[in-house]
Amino acid sequence: LSGNIPDFRIAATGVALELDASFDIVKKLKLVGTPSKIYRNTAFISGMFNSDLEVSRFEGASIKTVSGIRGQVKKALREGQPGSFRATFEDKILMSDIVFCRTWMPIGVKKYYNPVTSLLSQNGAEGWRAMKPKAQLQIETATPIEVNTDSIYKPIDRPEKKFNKLHVPKSLEAAMPFANKQKDETKRKKKSYVSKRAVVMDKDEKKKYTFLQALSTIRNEKVTKKRAKNAEKRIEKAKQDVKKEEKLEAIRKVQQKRKYRTEGKLATAREAKRLRGE
Repeated sequence: LSGNIPDFRIAATGVALELDASFDIVKKLKLVGTPSKIYRNTAFISGMFNSDLEVSRFEGASIKTVSGIRGQVKKALREGQPGSFRATFEDKILMSDIVFCRTWMPIGVKKYYNPVTSLLSQNGAEGWRAMKPKAQLQIETATPIEVNTDSIYKPIDRPEKKFNKLHVPKSLEAAMPFANKQKDETKRKKKSYVSKRAVVMDKDEKKKYTFLQALSTIRNEKVTKKRAKNAEKRIEKAKQDVKKEEKLEAIRKVQQKRKYRTEGKLATAREAKRLRGE
C-alpha cells in the first residue's frame, strides 16, 4: 500500500518456512470456575461451563487452580447450576481457590479478493492509488483509536487468605506427649503477680549483675573486632584469588594457542596428502 506517514516506520525481516492455506489460527482462551463443594481430592466446580453438553466435550481435560494444584474434569452433575461438574485434584483445594482451564479457540480469517485492473491503463501504477489502511485514515482524520476496556491490563488485587487456627480436641491432646501439646496461654485481663511485683536487688546481687554486664561488653567488643578482621581477610583472599585467576587465564590462552596451532598444522598436512592422492 502506498502512502507516507510521518514518524511511523516499520522494519522487519523474516523467512517464510511454509505456505499452506489449511493452517488453523487459534486464540488462547481461559475458562474460569469456582468450587461449590469440596471433599478430599474431589470438588464440584461451577461457573466454567453453561450446559452439560459443554462439560461432556471437555471430559478428561486438565484444569489447574491459582495455587498450582492440578486436576481433571470428570462428569457433569445432575443437580445444581447447569454446567457444573465433578473434578479430581492432586490435593485438597480451598473454597477461595479459582479453577481455570486453558483452551484454544479457532479464529476464521476473512477472505478478501480485490483484483486491480487499473494498472493495465496507459499511466500504469502512477495513475493508481491504493486503498488506505485504517491506521493511516485515523492519523489523517485525527480519529482516536478505539480501545477495548476488557483488553486493558488491570492491577491484580487478591485478598490475603486467612486460615483457621489448628484445633486439637482435648481427648486427643491428653494422649499426646508433653512436647507436642499446645503451650499457648489465654490472654489475661489482669496482670499476673510475677509481672506486677518489683524486684529489688541487694548489694551482692548488684555487684554480680554489674560484673556480668562488664563481661558481656568485653565479649561483644571481641566479637566485633573478630568480624572486622575476618572481613579484611576475606577481601585480601578475594584479591589473591583474582591474581591467581589472571595467571591461570594467561596459561590457558597459551595452551589453547599451541593446541590450535598443532591442529591447524595437522589439518594442512591432511589436506596436502588428499590433494596429492596419497
